[in-house]
Amino acid sequence: MTSAGDPAAYDGELDAVFAETARRTGASIGALYLLAPDERSLWLNVLCGAPADFAAPWARVPVTAPAPVAVAVREERLVWVGSQEEMARSYPRTAVVLPYPLALAAAPVTGTRRWGALLLMWPATRPPYMTGRERGHITSSCRRLARLLEEAAEHGRPLSGVERTRVVPLALGGGSGSPAMAAADFAERLPGGSCALDLEGRVTYVSSGACDLLDCEAGRLLGTVPWQSLRWLDDPTYEDRYRAAVLSREPVSFTACRPPDHWLEFHLYPDASGISIRIVPSGAEPPPSPAPSHTTRTVTPARAGRLYQLTHLAAGLTEVVGVQDVVALVAEQIMPAFDARGLVVSTAEAGRLRITGYRGYDPRTIERLDGLPLDTDFTPAGRALSSGIPAFFSDPEEMRRMYPEAPQVSGKQAWAFLPLIVSGRPVGCCILSYDRPRAFPAEERAVMTSLAGLIAQALDRARLYDTKHELAHGLQQALLPRALPEIAGLRVAARYLPATRGMDIGGDFYDLIRLGDTAAAAVIGDVQGHNVAAAALMGQVRTGIYAHASLGTPPDRILARTNRLLAELAPDLFTSCLYAHLDFARRRVTLAGAGHPPPLLRLADRDTRPAPITPGPLLGIDPEAVFPLTEIPLTPGLMLAFYTDGLIETPGVDLDDAITDLARHLARADERDLDLLIDYLLTKAGPHGQRADDIALLVLHHDAD
Repeated sequence: MTSAGDPAAYDGELDAVFAETARRTGASIGALYLLAPDERSLWLNVLCGAPADFAAPWARVPVTAPAPVAVAVREERLVWVGSQEEMARSYPRTAVVLPYPLALAAAPVTGTRRWGALLLMWPATRPPYMTGRERGHITSSCRRLARLLEEAAEHGRPLSGVERTRVVPLALGGGSGSPAMAAADFAERLPGGSCALDLEGRVTYVSSGACDLLDCEAGRLLGTVPWQSLRWLDDPTYEDRYRAAVLSREPVSFTACRPPDHWLEFHLYPDASGISIRIVPSGAEPPPSPAPSHTTRTVTPARAGRLYQLTHLAAGLTEVVGVQDVVALVAEQIMPAFDARGLVVSTAEAGRLRITGYRGYDPRTIERLDGLPLDTDFTPAGRALSSGIPAFFSDPEEMRRMYPEAPQVSGKQAWAFLPLIVSGRPVGCCILSYDRPRAFPAEERAVMTSLAGLIAQALDRARLYDTKHELAHGLQQALLPRALPEIAGLRVAARYLPATRGMDIGGDFYDLIRLGDTAAAAVIGDVQGHNVAAAALMGQVRTGIYAHASLGTPPDRILARTNRLLAELAPDLFTSCLYAHLDFARRRVTLAGAGHPPPLLRLADRDTRPAPITPGPLLGIDPEAVFPLTEIPLTPGLMLAFYTDGLIETPGVDLDDAITDLARHLARADERDLDLLIDYLLTKAGPHGQRADDIALLVLHHDAD
């Protein structure tokens, strides 16, 4: 009997609610993901309808990943994928590891906090849409799961995804408990009988006819997986057919040759309890295979699970951008796949190995290993990188014979040193280590070596990206003001966010200029584009405006002169701009705009609305353009919010409606901390997910007298 604080009680009730949800929705496979303590990744906690090793490529999912479960958690909404085609179109990375006809739903498990996500999968035979009742049932089940998780946390039993995945039965009563029961299940699925597998792939029933066709006794087959007990089935192609049957829940067929020349047809019929297999002699023999080459070496093909991990990592590496992104992906995908307990990724720089990321090591150990020369004899990393040949050490004694000091430094018991080579050029080294001695079979070494090539390509691209990013960031910081001046009676805050995709550099700018003791000027602008050309033109515009403003030129004349300058430069890039002159002595604000969205005015009573300005045309189009002036009172407590269109432009949303929404959010914001106020505006009004344009935001608050 379990008590309220017994961990088994919470696990059992959670498993029951989870499995009941899968059954009531008719799902063939269910998975419950929970957020890790740092809330940066989702870990698979409970699984039903499939063996745990099937889920290895997606046992850990970063919250930022373009995957249905991650999107469900990030955006707190139910994600529905009705077909394989929709999966490939919307989530190509997930489609790589789920290349089967199926439908999928991911729903957030949320209560007083975010807990994770529920994932359900159905065969493609179900309708490609979800009914309101199904949505309601999934939503209510997610609420029940969240309540159980909250109760567990309240009783000192917080559940998180870092625990080992539990596999629970999907069908009531669990799986077949004996060969006799398995045979009964099989008889219900097929008119005849030959062979039955459980969802783990183990043979649970085999008929005498199947034994004759397979040329193998029942005792050698029962309890084993076919590709281990029948070596001629040890090919990832056949294992993939079994995976397809389990995941798609649809019949699958294939033909295989039992040596020397007996061709057999295998027909797989899956359901929630296992797979029934009908085996018959093939009606037509396929063409003979080419004669094998004369060699004494036996090549064992890689397991299908390893190949899926390889393709999953390859898909993930195409999406990472920075070096730390590569390290994180390797840690999340490679380490669990090979049961590694330690990871070191180093890059070759100026004849030395610089450690760029690690997991499972003491920082003092990393400090000692960082910066070793490439020709070091201290560890095998340098030799592996210079030779391009991976090095594997199964125990400390094997390592000690060649590198006496290495085992003492790290305290590890087994190592795989994988050189990262791109077009014959050394990029770095990836080291996987283990806390216990471990053998490295030939199959595993081959997969690790292939992975090293993928990691090397991604790491090389990531280093180039980081270099460009640092250059762009430095240029952007040089073009924008380092700090805004302190002006009596005025509180200010500003923010610049580059477009998500690109070089993190753009043409949006802002400035605050002190004009003596009784005046100041605020300016914001947007040069078309977010690249180096836009940034260069932005620097010219900002410099020109600053120079004219320092001479006391009126706002309309400042824009007119800057406009003529841009027309003469003919940059083929348009520029919007808004200039505000704040006169504290006369208590007036004079505005002039050039095709820029109007600033927002918030009065002391929180009444908020766009400023009634009449803007002129964009700068650089008409050299004789006129820019009308608008004056408004500079009252105590007045707040002015200047912004670029990246904050308000959303496809399908009217611009005036977007400005109205921004004004509503500004009216509700707390003005005590302007930086927090900007954070609030960006969260409420800013674009969610990828930013297609740069954003600049400048907020001024005139303190009450």
